[in-house]
Amino acid sequence: MAHALTLEGPFAIEDAGGRAALCGRLRVESAVVFFPALRVRIEGAGGVVQADSAGTHYLGWLPRGAYRVRVFLPGPLGAGAYRFTLEARHREAMADAVAAKLEGGFSLAKPASAGGEPLAWTVDSIAPGVAVENLSWKRGHEDWFFRHFDHAAATVVSYMLGDSPKLRGRILDVGCGDGITALGVALRTGCEEMVAIDPFRGFDRLPEILRANHLPADVIPKRVKYLAEDANFLPFADDSFDVVTSWAAVEHFAGGYLQALREIKRVLKPDGLLFIHPGLYYCDGGHHLAEYSREPFFHLRKSREQIREIVFSAKPVYEDRAGETPTPAQHWQWFNELNPITATRFDQELRALEFEPWRVAVRTQGLVEYTPEMLAYPMLDLAINELYVSCVNRKKRR
Repeated sequence: MAHALTLEGPFAIEDAGGRAALCGRLRVESAVVFFPALRVRIEGAGGVVQADSAGTHYLGWLPRGAYRVRVFLPGPLGAGAYRFTLEARHREAMADAVAAKLEGGFSLAKPASAGGEPLAWTVDSIAPGVAVENLSWKRGHEDWFFRHFDHAAATVVSYMLGDSPKLRGRILDVGCGDGITALGVALRTGCEEMVAIDPFRGFDRLPEILRANHLPADVIPKRVKYLAEDANFLPFADDSFDVVTSWAAVEHFAGGYLQALREIKRVLKPDGLLFIHPGLYYCDGGHHLAEYSREPFFHLRKSREQIREIVFSAKPVYEDRAGETPTPAQHWQWFNELNPITATRFDQELRALEFEPWRVAVRTQGLVEYTPEMLAYPMLDLAINELYVSCVNRKKRR
C-alpha cells in the first residue's frame, strides 16, 4: 500500500537566518492529506531533544506534489555530532497516522541556537505545485470553499459527531448542494461509502470547483456517489446508513421538511447518528438575501412587496459561491420557498420522531434591537443565528 506522505532524503543542515535547520523534501503521494505534521527526535552528546510541529505550525491540508521543508532545530543544541529521526504524520480516517520515517546524522560546528527555541518549520511547494498560500485554509472564512470543505466538514466530523466510529460506515448527506462538504466529510472519515443527494445537481460543478481550488480530479474516491434524489422520497432501504448529515439544506426542502425527517429516520439504522444544521428563518440572516441588503431583520420588518422591490432593484454585492452567481429571480424564488424554522420548534419535531439529542451548539446575535414591526417575534427566535444538532436515532430494533 502506498504511503500518503514520503520524506525524501537526504535532509541536510543549513544555516537559515542564523538558526540551524534540517532541510529536505516532503512528497504528498495521495490526492490530499489532512493536517500533515513532523515529529523530530535528536540524540547527541547533550542528550535527547524531541519536538512535534503539530502544536506550532498549522497545515490544514496539502494536495499531491513535492514540498521543500525546513525544520528549524529546537535549542539549545551545542556543537557536536547528532543523530536524528523525522516522522511525517497526518490525520487519516479520524486518527493520527505515521506515514514515513527518515533517519540520518549531522554535525554542528557551533551551537544551533542561543536559547531554548521550540521546533519550527516551513513548507513551500516545489514547481509546478501550487503555492501553499493559495490553499483554502490560508484564505479563511471569507472563502466559500474554506467554509464548506474545511470548516463545515470538520465541524460535522469532529466537533458535532466526535469522530464517532460510525462515521467509518455508510453516510448519507441530504441536500448536498455543490457536494463540497460531503466530499470533505468522506475524505476525513475514510467512510465505507458516502451517498450525497440533491435534486438540483449542484454537484455537477464539483470537478470544476476542485480544479479552481488546486485539488486533483481523482480526489473524489469511487466510494463517494452523487445522486439527484429528493429528500422526501429517499430511494434507499430501511436501516441503510450509519450516519445521516445535512448542512444548511432543510430550510430549502420543497413543501416542508417533516416528510424528509421521517425518511431520514427510516433509512438511518437504530442508534445511528444524525447531524443537521437547519437555516433559522427568524434570525438576522434567515432570509438568505444579504447580498441585496444589510439592513437588520429587513425580512421581518418589510412587506412582501417591499422585499421583492429590494431584490429586483438593488445592486447586489454577491458573495463568493465557488463561481456560481444566482439571478435575482432565483433568489426571490428561494426566499419564497424557505421553511420558517425556529430552534424551539425544530427541537420539538426531532424529539417527536424519537431523535435523542446528543450534542447541540448555537451561534447567537450580538444584540437584537426591536422595532415595532418585530414585537410579535419571540426573543430566542431572533437571537439564535445558527443551530447545530447531533442526535441518536432511537428506533425499535426488529
